[in-house]
Amino acid sequence: MRLLLSMVFLVMVVRLVQVQEFSHRHYAALSQAQLTHVVVVPPLRGGIYDRNGEILAETVTRQTVVADPKIITDPTAVAAVLSPLLGIPTSTLRSQLTEPTGFVYLAHRVPDAVSSAIAKLMINGINLIPESQRVVPAGLLAQPVVGNVGWDGNGVSGLEYQYQSTLAGKPGSTESTDSSSGSSSSTSKTTPAEPGTGLELTLDQSVQYVAEQALASEIVAAHASGGMAIIMNVATGDIIASANLTATPDAAATPATPAPATPTATTTPAHAGTPTLAAKLSPEPNTSGPQLIGQSNTLPSGISQASSNSSVTQVYEPGSVFKLVTFSAALAAGVISPTTALSVPPSLPMGKYTFSDAEPHGTVSMTATQVLAESSNIGTIEIAQGLGETRLLNQISNLGFGHKTGLGIPGESQGLIPGPRQWTGTSIGSTPIGQSDAVTAQQVLDAYNAVANGGVFVSPRLVRGMVGLGGKMQAAAASPAHRVIDAKTNAELTTMLESVVATGTGVSAAVDGYTVAGKTGTAQVPSPDHLGYIPGDYIGSFAGFAPAQHPVLSAIVVLNHPTPIYGGAVAAPVFSTIMAYALHHFGIPTTAAATAAASTTAVGGAGSVSVPARAVTEGP
Repeated sequence: MRLLLSMVFLVMVVRLVQVQEFSHRHYAALSQAQLTHVVVVPPLRGGIYDRNGEILAETVTRQTVVADPKIITDPTAVAAVLSPLLGIPTSTLRSQLTEPTGFVYLAHRVPDAVSSAIAKLMINGINLIPESQRVVPAGLLAQPVVGNVGWDGNGVSGLEYQYQSTLAGKPGSTESTDSSSGSSSSTSKTTPAEPGTGLELTLDQSVQYVAEQALASEIVAAHASGGMAIIMNVATGDIIASANLTATPDAAATPATPAPATPTATTTPAHAGTPTLAAKLSPEPNTSGPQLIGQSNTLPSGISQASSNSSVTQVYEPGSVFKLVTFSAALAAGVISPTTALSVPPSLPMGKYTFSDAEPHGTVSMTATQVLAESSNIGTIEIAQGLGETRLLNQISNLGFGHKTGLGIPGESQGLIPGPRQWTGTSIGSTPIGQSDAVTAQQVLDAYNAVANGGVFVSPRLVRGMVGLGGKMQAAAASPAHRVIDAKTNAELTTMLESVVATGTGVSAAVDGYTVAGKTGTAQVPSPDHLGYIPGDYIGSFAGFAPAQHPVLSAIVVLNHPTPIYGGAVAAPVFSTIMAYALHHFGIPTTAAATAAASTTAVGGAGSVSVPARAVTEGP
């Protein structure tokens, strides 16, 4: 028995030495962990601003109410006091305040008045911690481009998602330690959060507003299912506005709300945070609600922002705007000149298919310029046959089709361009007139912008720079550029595109006091079920630039499934409205005598769009 007791005593001594001498740090850490609470302090997310410093999205700090149930002596009384302030039932609060833990959330991001009232109560065990909240003072303006953040404060779409690591910053932490009795706690360590870096975009809030209003009005008037409108700075590739809208079923029955002719832009200093144009037109946003806050009351009923940046994520057959590729390649190769005469028959059989023009005609003689101005499919195919497959495909790639734009937007499509292996017996007929290819609106605009830029392709850009603390901006790198059309060919092509607006299918794109060059497009919509197209379903578009001989701005407008179907009737008037405002907004001098604007009554009408008397219709 003595031996047994001695062995037990010896084991206890060894264990005691092990615990006190060799493992005391481990057990001390476990003890400390039971008394220590670490609260993550989220960083202030960087803001997103337009090119003038107007706020498109920013993060503000709100107070979140937390409790330490271990040191609350009368949870019933505390719950009764907090219930009317937080709008939470007393029974729910009492349950939270009696949980067997030292930390519990009671209410996230309460209004400033509520947090002030709670702070004045000085209830032992009730604390306030800062938490960030995303707000959008300009409502949902440019939302598909800017994007959204989730409830966790992370970007989930658009630029918010693309630049998540830049905008997010680095979280901090606050460490508090309870006394051994659990009756009190103290803050022992604080690591401050590092705020995120903001973005200054190339967008101009005023031009964006006008673009969305004009596009929305025409979607309603033309009973379209949606649309896109983009306007760019020719020399820099900066995207000044990018509107992406969709219609709900009741949109066609709702009268459009005309956009104001000259909305007044604010003159607030950069990043100052005062109310912006859209904010003045909308009710004050409720900043006590969910993570993303904003009211969008400026669009007509039934029109809403698209779910994504459709201008780079949605592909479609472009139709006649794609003829730019054919004519630029043919001019450069010497296959045609602007005055080359062509004999254009009434139809052109090719394999199992027969190509025709929108307007029936006999065999007519047309110059190459007239073929482009009147958008003759048959004349364009004849030119393409002289050009050949290889040179046509090379020019398609040369002008950016089949390649991503470089914007890096999540979900961006590079388009669907059939290569030599997919070339069929009818491709020389369909491809030159914008069929059998699928492209994005941004790609089409990039090609027209290259012509506007003297034949030099410049990549589009959405971010002008990064905005640090104090509003200081670090400029982003300039967009890369390279020549895609020689100067002589480009000058000839520009003059030909001017004739489209002067006398051809694009007269509705005219802008008072400015020369305009561009091209209309009316494209059939492929059937998802079988080879061929959906009867009566079209996409109307117009792409161009102004002033034609000294271009400053380029733009594209696309209407999905409109009535009437023609790009010259539905898209060209919207182009005219947006371009007219933008040219005056940026103080671009006039270049031509004032003319009667063909688009005056077409945009924002009461449910119908009339084709101007001088318009020449073109079709698939």
